[in-house]
Amino acid sequence: IEELDLSEVPSVFICPISLEPMQDPVTLCTGQTYERSNILKWFNLGHYTCPTTMQELWDDSVTPNKTLCHLIYTWFSQKYLQMKKRSGDVQGRVSELLDTLKKVKGQARIQALKELQQVVATHATARKTVVDEGGVALVSSLLGPLTSHAVGSEVIAILVNLTLDSESKMNLMQPTKISLIGDMLNEGSIETKINCTRLIKTLMEEKDFHSEIVSRHTLLVGLMRLVKDKRHPNGNLPGLSLLRTLCLHKPVKNLIVSIGAVPQLVDLLPGLNNLDCLESALFVLDALSSSPEGKLALKDCSDTIPNMVRLLMRVSESCTQYALSILWSVCKLAPEECSSIAVDAGLAAKLLLVIQSGCSPVLKQQSAELLKLCSLNYTDTIFISKCKLTRTIQ
Repeated sequence: IEELDLSEVPSVFICPISLEPMQDPVTLCTGQTYERSNILKWFNLGHYTCPTTMQELWDDSVTPNKTLCHLIYTWFSQKYLQMKKRSGDVQGRVSELLDTLKKVKGQARIQALKELQQVVATHATARKTVVDEGGVALVSSLLGPLTSHAVGSEVIAILVNLTLDSESKMNLMQPTKISLIGDMLNEGSIETKINCTRLIKTLMEEKDFHSEIVSRHTLLVGLMRLVKDKRHPNGNLPGLSLLRTLCLHKPVKNLIVSIGAVPQLVDLLPGLNNLDCLESALFVLDALSSSPEGKLALKDCSDTIPNMVRLLMRVSESCTQYALSILWSVCKLAPEECSSIAVDAGLAAKLLLVIQSGCSPVLKQQSAELLKLCSLNYTDTIFISKCKLTRTIQ
């Protein structure tokens, strides 16, 4: 019952109360059938009606529905045998494919990998068999400096579906393997690029992971290409999700700034309609703003302040929090230059809205401090005129 898709189960086998398959069906005087334990709970709650028809019961006794019970037992027994046979077939086929991979090369190897990937993606039994029979080490061994992208893409597609132990992860962190993953992140299909991000995230979960492993120019450039790819928007979130994880490591953070990621991410913001994408992009920019290089890159980008001001109180509280933090970093770095640009972009009015809204006290405090910082370059009269709430409508 647990392994079956409930849509496969005939509706007559489903209890109307729990909407789950019945194992001990009983019938009421109204002719409606329920799972025994469920209808007895219904009675114990003081209900003396039929749950389906809401008719009052003239007899509260329940009669075992032996015919239906037999049908349910027969149907599930047949399904179990089919699943067991299919599981055995899958297990046998996986073993054959693993043996094949030890012997063949070229196109035959690619075909075997393609079939293994399809089986692994579909069947839990196949995934367990690969792990139990040492398939992870075998498949991982196919990644190397001379590996073609055709083989590499299939290998990675297999690995992202498997549960990798610590030894397997450490093996995949070898420089030659990471280098190949970086190449495929640049040149592979969109599916391969997404799988590369998933595999790298998995490797970063290992306790012995060192950020130097992924501090590679080509890898980060490929990741930014995925993040910016407008033809394949399904790759934007996986790319941003990995970037979000990477920017928490200081050596990688500085490299991310050095490849020009800051202005590229700032330019992306207006076109990000997916909330998760937008929040991830802002999270990354906020994390980068904690370094001197990141702060300077944000200040030097002409769209930073207008885009951040635009996002305040527009999308979510998290977006407002990240945008406020970025604005604070930039304005604190160059108060006279940036504060005037921010106020002209409507920041003062937006900050007043945050302060008057139901946002968290922390956000209100940040807004008040930023408002104070921005007011230092103006007389009271001029600054008050800049705070007209009508500007937030634009």
